[in-house]
Amino acid sequence: MKHLSPRHTLAALIASLAVSACGGDEREPQIRALRLLGSASLPTGTLYDGVEFGGISGLDLAADGSYWAISDDRGGERGTPRFYNLSLDYESGKPVEVKINRQLHMLRPDGAKFPASARTVDPESIRRARNGNLYWSSEGNWSSDAAQLHQPFLREMTTDGKFVREFSVPAMYLYRDNATTGARSNKVFEALTVAADDGTVYIANEDALAQDGPLTTVAAGSVVRVTAMDSASGNAKAQYAYRLPPIPVDAPPGAAFGPDNGLSELLSIGKNRFIAVERAFALGVGNTIRLIETEITASTTNVLSVPSLTGASYTAMGRKLLLEMPITYQGVKLDNIESITWGRTLANGNRTLVLAADNNFTAQTQANQFIVLEVLAD
Repeated sequence: MKHLSPRHTLAALIASLAVSACGGDEREPQIRALRLLGSASLPTGTLYDGVEFGGISGLDLAADGSYWAISDDRGGERGTPRFYNLSLDYESGKPVEVKINRQLHMLRPDGAKFPASARTVDPESIRRARNGNLYWSSEGNWSSDAAQLHQPFLREMTTDGKFVREFSVPAMYLYRDNATTGARSNKVFEALTVAADDGTVYIANEDALAQDGPLTTVAAGSVVRVTAMDSASGNAKAQYAYRLPPIPVDAPPGAAFGPDNGLSELLSIGKNRFIAVERAFALGVGNTIRLIETEITASTTNVLSVPSLTGASYTAMGRKLLLEMPITYQGVKLDNIESITWGRTLANGNRTLVLAADNNFTAQTQANQFIVLEVLAD
């Protein structure tokens, strides 16, 4: 696959923009183009209530126009696992401003906080439920030591962090041996979204489960599973394959580690329609982002009962390129984008999308980045 170049222009990007996505529900107008409205960054090291802010891996618009954001600080690093309420202020022609309003903690079923001194969860995504509560996902913690192994999960909590329930995620997502079957370490529930039409909760792994084939490389893509979870029963009701393309950027010779690519988030934009965020990174090169319209159609295969996708016959979810964002997009050097949400409606009536980056708490090279895109609709 051809490597991305920072020399792409907005005109070239818009020329490749798919025009068949819809936003919010089926009555929404179709997206004609996306326009960069602005961006803002809070520097790594920013403190709130004495705790370092960062690791934003999930973002969702709250009912009051503020935003829920979740940090992937696992515990045993910089503090107790936590989430935030933020305000984002923006309008066409004005700077984007970000304000931290509150810091809260996700609570365990017994009402206690997750420990600050040990890795027990890896929070990755957060979404508002139709009943006003919040859903959140964890990649857990892989370890060959059973005492240190914590399984990934999908849970519901109140807006002040109190545990409500845990969903029954398919067993194929659980850690087994991190080699031949089950989830791979740190490659599980990055993506989470809620369907606007019926409240179905969708979760997906970041890169291939061990039984579904190799991880994505520069030479070859991989496949992940998008699971529809029934919001009433908490059980899986269907599952679909989503194909990840090869990694679009390569690390230079001698890099400390190789490049990667993953499905970092999903956003529902209508019945069975989503925007997928594909986030790639190569050390010494940078991040590239693709926004993909993906859809479950009548011909998409339900693979919930398929134990391994390797060699299996199935029809994957459809893919259409919405926007390809190279390493530097319209003068903005992209960071580790892991979140997408609908933003507020502008004074001109256009809707917005907000992207957010996980800074990995790396002060030398990363920041807490927020990017706002204006939706130009037909």
